[in-house]
Amino acid sequence: MDKVLVTGAGGFIGSHLVESLVKQGRDVKVLLRYNSKNNWGWLEQSPIIKEIEIVTGDIRDYDLLNSSLKDCDEVFHLAALIGIPYSYLSPLAYIRTNIEGTYNVLEASRLNNLRKVIITSTSETYGSARYVPIDESHPIVGQSPYSASKIAADQLALSYYNSFNLPIKIVRPFNTYGPRQSARAFIPSVITQLISGQKGIKTGNLFPTRDYTYVQDTVAGIIAIADSDKLFGEITNIGTNTEISMRELLNIIMSLLNININISEEEKRIRPSKSEVNRLICNNKKILTHTTWRPQYTLLEGLEKTIEFIKTHQKYYKNEIYNI
Repeated sequence: MDKVLVTGAGGFIGSHLVESLVKQGRDVKVLLRYNSKNNWGWLEQSPIIKEIEIVTGDIRDYDLLNSSLKDCDEVFHLAALIGIPYSYLSPLAYIRTNIEGTYNVLEASRLNNLRKVIITSTSETYGSARYVPIDESHPIVGQSPYSASKIAADQLALSYYNSFNLPIKIVRPFNTYGPRQSARAFIPSVITQLISGQKGIKTGNLFPTRDYTYVQDTVAGIIAIADSDKLFGEITNIGTNTEISMRELLNIIMSLLNININISEEEKRIRPSKSEVNRLICNNKKILTHTTWRPQYTLLEGLEKTIEFIKTHQKYYKNEIYNI
């Protein structure tokens, strides 16, 4: 059985991915960012915690990656800085984590002769849609330091495929949501504000549209792409081929919660005008053609599960704080 390493394993998507891999009977090692409390993120209370090998450290540490991959056959690389607003404040942090971190994974994978290297990208690399739905040939535009860092990481991965024949695959999810997502993201941000009992909620720009994919569908897509005997040296989208505006989405969430309160835009939550990605909708023909993956969750089903999770885990969310 192949042994896999998952970076960013304690995070939102990473923790769900680890649980799915373990449930499939795979031999899983995880890389978690070390902290003084030795907390393992969302895996801390996971029922599979005793079934995985845990390494703590930092994705920016090449020696750690090299030693961690010596007994592995595959790597799923998810570790990254993902908050777009924070990338305006500290672009260098994104360069060091997203670009240098990806280099560490690629170089260590090359030297350890891994059979599969799965790199996680983002639909933000496309920028505002030039045409819809967005396929993998769509131009890439760095409209934020975050997206620029992910573009650079993707291109570096492709260069390792072309230069060294490293067996990389790039998965490009569109707006994943669900249980465990950071309150920085739109859906958990508005849910936590709505259930807090406050008189009104604050949002950013409500006009952009997005293609929302429930986290279990994203994870299933990542695994399906990894397990395919094709798609090496390529980028593959994961999305539902549907779009919804932030305002429409907010109205649905309020309806599910049976809450209707005042909504106000807050300047610090709004991206600079040229940095805002106005429209994202996924062309998922490639993944549908080359794998058996199909999305299993409707938006309403996913939102209901997300609301239920946040209601029972309110202690992890501080609705009065806007974290960038």
